[in-house]
Amino acid sequence: MNQNKKVVLAYSGGLDTSVAIQWLKDQGYDVVACCLDVGEGKDLDFVKEKALTVGATESYVIDAKEEFAQDYALTALQAHAMYEGKYPLVSALSRPLIAKKLVEVAEQSGAHAVAHGCTGKGNDQVRFEVAIQALNPDLEVIAPVREWGWSREEEIDYAKKHNIPIPINLDSPYSIDQNLWGRSNECGILEDPWAAPPEGAYDLTASLETTPNAPDLIEIEFEQGVPIALNGKKMSLSTMILTLNDLAGKHGVGRIDHVENRLVGIKSREVYECPGAVTLMKAHKELEDLTLVKEMAHFKPVIEKKITEMIYEGLWFSPLTPALQAFLKETQQYVNGVARIKLFKGHAIVEGRTSPNSLYNEKLATYTADDEFNHSAAIGFIQLWGLPTKVHSMVQSKKGETVS
Repeated sequence: MNQNKKVVLAYSGGLDTSVAIQWLKDQGYDVVACCLDVGEGKDLDFVKEKALTVGATESYVIDAKEEFAQDYALTALQAHAMYEGKYPLVSALSRPLIAKKLVEVAEQSGAHAVAHGCTGKGNDQVRFEVAIQALNPDLEVIAPVREWGWSREEEIDYAKKHNIPIPINLDSPYSIDQNLWGRSNECGILEDPWAAPPEGAYDLTASLETTPNAPDLIEIEFEQGVPIALNGKKMSLSTMILTLNDLAGKHGVGRIDHVENRLVGIKSREVYECPGAVTLMKAHKELEDLTLVKEMAHFKPVIEKKITEMIYEGLWFSPLTPALQAFLKETQQYVNGVARIKLFKGHAIVEGRTSPNSLYNEKLATYTADDEFNHSAAIGFIQLWGLPTKVHSMVQSKKGETVS
C-alpha cells in the first residue's frame, strides 16, 4: 500500500459512511471527511463533528448550494432533462460536483486516495469513479461498502463493537438521497412495483387529499434561460429552487413513481419528489415555445436527450458534455420573459407567458378582422410543398398501368 495513507471520504453522517471511517482506519488510513451542502437540509455542524467523533482526523463541510444550482441544476433545467421521460436526475446531478470537491480536498490535503459509500449495485459508484478518474487519474478510489460486503446486521455489529453511533432512523426501510433539485427514495415496500408508495415515503410533497383547495398563482421571470425572480422578487437560483420546493410541494407537485433502467443493467423502482424542478422546467419550456424558431425547437430535444443520458451515465466530465452545453447556451439567448403558473392538486399549469423576444404574432394568428396573414400565398406554398409527393404519385401510377 502507498506510504501516504490519507484518504478523503465523501461523508454523509449516516451509518455506512460512519462505519467506513473506522473501517478505513483499520486499513491504516488517516481519514479526511468531506460533506457537501447541496441543499438536502442536514444539520451540517452535527455531521462535521460526528465525523471527528467517529475517528476522522479532519472534517470539512462545504456550502455548494449555489454552485450546484448554477453549474449543474441549471443545465438540467435548460435541457428539460428527464431520464426516460420521468426522472429529473436528482442524484445523478450532484455526483460530479461531489467528486470534484473530493478531488480538490484530496489535492489540497495531500491524500492519495478518495472513498465513497456506494454499494456495488447502484449507478452512483460508476458516476463517482468515472468522474474522479477524469479529474485526477492518479488518485486511488476506495469503495468500503462494496469491498466489505457485509449484511446490515454485520454492519450494525461492527458499529456497536467500535462505539459508532447508530442513527435513530435506522429502522426506516428506505434509502433516501436529497438535494435542492429533489429527493429520491428506494428500498422497502417500494421494491414491489405493484405496491402503492405509502405516505411515509414522501417528505417534500403533500398528498393530493391534503393539498389546499385553492390554487396558488406564481410568476417566474427568466433572463437568457436563467430564472432570476419569483413573483417579482429577485433571488439566487438555489434560493428559488428551495422556495419552489415548499410552494409547489404543498400542492403535491412533483411526485414521480418510476421503474427505471439502471446503468448497471437492472431495473429498479424509484420514487422521486421534485416540486421545484418540475415547476421550473414547465415554466422554462413554455417560454422556449414562445421564443425559439421552429427549427431550433424541433432539434433541441435531440441534444436534450443526449445531455440527459450523459448526466445519468456518469459522463459529466466527458469532452462531449461541454460541447453539448455550448449548444444549449446558444439556444438560451432569447429565452427571456415571465411565465405564470397555477399550482393546484398535483399540477403546475402554465397558463400565461410573455416575452420581449416573443415570436408569437397575434395579427398573424388571429381569425378576426385584424388578420394580416396572406391567405393567397398558401396556394403556391401548397403546390411547391406537395410537389415531390405529387410527382411520385404521377410516375408510380403510370408504371402500374397495364399495357393491352
